[in-house]
Amino acid sequence: MLTIPLHRNQFTDVWQLIVASEHIKVQSFRYATGIETLRLDNSRGYIEILPFMGQIIWDAEFDHTSLRMTNMFSCPQPCQEIVDTYGCFAFHSGLLSAGCPSPADDHPLHGEFPCATMDEAWLEIDDDGTVRVVSSYEYVQGFGHHYWAVPHVEMRPDSAMFDIGMKVTNLSKYAPMPLQYMCHMNYAFVENGVMSENLPAGAFQLRRSVPAHVTPTPRWSEINEQILAGDIDASSLAQAKEFDPEIVFFADDLPQYGERVECELAGENGVVFRTEFSSEELPVATRWILYNADQQVAAFVIPGTSRPEGFLAACEAGTLIELGAGQTRTFTVTTGIKE
Repeated sequence: MLTIPLHRNQFTDVWQLIVASEHIKVQSFRYATGIETLRLDNSRGYIEILPFMGQIIWDAEFDHTSLRMTNMFSCPQPCQEIVDTYGCFAFHSGLLSAGCPSPADDHPLHGEFPCATMDEAWLEIDDDGTVRVVSSYEYVQGFGHHYWAVPHVEMRPDSAMFDIGMKVTNLSKYAPMPLQYMCHMNYAFVENGVMSENLPAGAFQLRRSVPAHVTPTPRWSEINEQILAGDIDASSLAQAKEFDPEIVFFADDLPQYGERVECELAGENGVVFRTEFSSEELPVATRWILYNADQQVAAFVIPGTSRPEGFLAACEAGTLIELGAGQTRTFTVTTGIKE
């Protein structure tokens, strides 16, 4: 395996080729906003990754099909919270807390990690042409928690499926730390798309609570009732252009259904988005759908350790992980276009 360190001075306002092989090429660039980015290309498409900013996956496109939600951002923005640069394909939600904070929570939206400044980043290239972008981040506070996080993205030659990974180690010598994690993928809205999964019918249940960031309208309330009554097919996007505010579903306790979760979103053009993950690593799944003139997303599955309802909700539900001193947890999601 070849390892290539990445340094900020490699990133300029002109695309620079870092490495190229017969299978994959890697280029670097710095946006006018100062954000560094990498683009990994193979024969099927590309992934764009922000190696020093939370290792956000800014964009992804395969087989001439964009995977990313329609959004209002032309480029990534410097920010403290993910909502201030919400144009990305995927980000890491967590790690001490995750999801949307309730009025009683005191953590930022989706936690402290999504936009964190990474300490290091590097490339790993295997003999078969597989390329991994790896970043490293140490979180430490006096009288607080101390952890090491290592996210990565792996692209394989000639494949439209790729891996998103996260490794978290509690660096405290004695104290446990709370851990919440979501691999928050914001997939594109597909006209008349159909969602499916290797879970029993009814595994995904409509969210019944109304979070603080949602302002119900009469039509939104009616849509919820129609979904519950079966008048709107919860697995179809045929009527989802009315889903504003968002419509959300949850599937809990995924290990009861098997070791591996497989979810798909199929479009009329024959393209099928697919996501796979371990139910033991990520025992909760969220489905998030929103459609308006500015933002269109069909996140057909967002794997996580808990629902995205904040830290206190995870405590109450018993899904908050207590990571012991010196312990490590890893999470891996495989996603992209079905092959």
